[in-house]
Amino acid sequence: MSDNQLDKKSQAWSALFSEPMSELVKRYTASVFFDQRLWRADISGSLAHAEMLAAQGILSAEDLTSIEKGMTQITEDIEAGRFEWKLDLEDVHLNIEARLTQLVGDAGKRLHTGRSRNDQVATDVRLWLRDEIDAIQGLLQALQLALVDVAEKNAEVILPGFTHLQVAQPVSFGHHLLAYVEMFSRDAERLADVRKRVNRLPLGAAALAGTSYPLDRERVALTLAMDGVCQNSLDAVSDRDFAIEFTAAASLVMIHISRLSEELILWMSQSFGFIDLADRFCTGSSIMPQKKNPDVPELARGKTGRVVGHLMGLITLMKGQPLAYNKDNQEDKEPLFDTVDTLKDTLRIFAELAGGITVKPEAMERAALKGYATATDLADYLTKKGLPFRDAHEVVAHAVKTAIGKGVDLSQLSLPELQAFNPAIEADVFEVLSLRGSLNARNILGGTAPAQVRAQVARHRARLAG
Repeated sequence: MSDNQLDKKSQAWSALFSEPMSELVKRYTASVFFDQRLWRADISGSLAHAEMLAAQGILSAEDLTSIEKGMTQITEDIEAGRFEWKLDLEDVHLNIEARLTQLVGDAGKRLHTGRSRNDQVATDVRLWLRDEIDAIQGLLQALQLALVDVAEKNAEVILPGFTHLQVAQPVSFGHHLLAYVEMFSRDAERLADVRKRVNRLPLGAAALAGTSYPLDRERVALTLAMDGVCQNSLDAVSDRDFAIEFTAAASLVMIHISRLSEELILWMSQSFGFIDLADRFCTGSSIMPQKKNPDVPELARGKTGRVVGHLMGLITLMKGQPLAYNKDNQEDKEPLFDTVDTLKDTLRIFAELAGGITVKPEAMERAALKGYATATDLADYLTKKGLPFRDAHEVVAHAVKTAIGKGVDLSQLSLPELQAFNPAIEADVFEVLSLRGSLNARNILGGTAPAQVRAQVARHRARLAG
């Protein structure tokens, strides 16, 4: 049989038609040049399906052996780059099936018994995405550990904490970085939850209504290490919730990356000067020789919009589709694939970037002193002396106003000057007004005191090692 005859026969629907598909339509409808990355999942799903068919007496033992040998050859050819992907065969599934039939004859044709490309592709995407989620979880863990390392080294470093981008209170730089570790830990939890719904088997739903063959779908699910079977054949072939859920979770990861990127960009600017990034994560200017641009964080911030855009695209793709499968669903793969690629690349580079952060403690402390960051500590001090907090708040506001007028920090006002605002103020106030004293005073679970930072570092290390 010639290749052209083989390609023609591989299109099971072609006998109905009186003219061939136009070349333009072939290119427009084909997916093989982007969905070929599903090949390993397609072969795994096909082998599990074939094993079940044989166990059910639908396929002979000889046919099963032939299919297994043929798939081994195809795997070797793809891995070696010898496999010829053909546009005429539309997608990864028909390309592999056609080559299998070429290798083993009728056994290859019998493999498709009891299934459709509709449930086949849904299975392949789920198997592929499951493995990608596992890989992403490993990358998330590496990023968290990298941030924990930096946090531990900088538990004592004082950073001005901001609200509204105004200096608010002093915090530990380590505490600040651990806030991102919390975000990424939630991302990992979300992805683990998404994985449960990804890891369900559509195979056996066939085109939309199930099949008359006595399939053992649970057996296939067990072979493929899936958590269960999709219970409704219509939903099984048309559901893309799992792809949307994953892309939503990926969007949140990228949003957290983007927030961290924004801070790295600000902190590295001359106006802040809190950190420096290793040269390998930056670029220069084609015209200004003094420039060192934080291109990696900037690009990650931009790529966040790309991933969120894919989420919007997938939601829009599904919103108007009636049951069951529609060709629209071919458009789910490119945004899903690109989301996975973008997320993996970003996580990988940020784990490395975190290790290349140089902290400038003196610049951080100078900035904290400029913003009257211990004003709340003075209000708390007066409250502990018996003054209602609202009254203490007003007293401190007057003190800050005076300090601003003198161009000094609150801690630089003399004791008599401070006592003029309230006679309950005593000499011990200067410990309260120091940045270090403010930091150490917040020794409460979740607080910024270095002792608490170290306790959280230990908790995260134990969690990430488990």
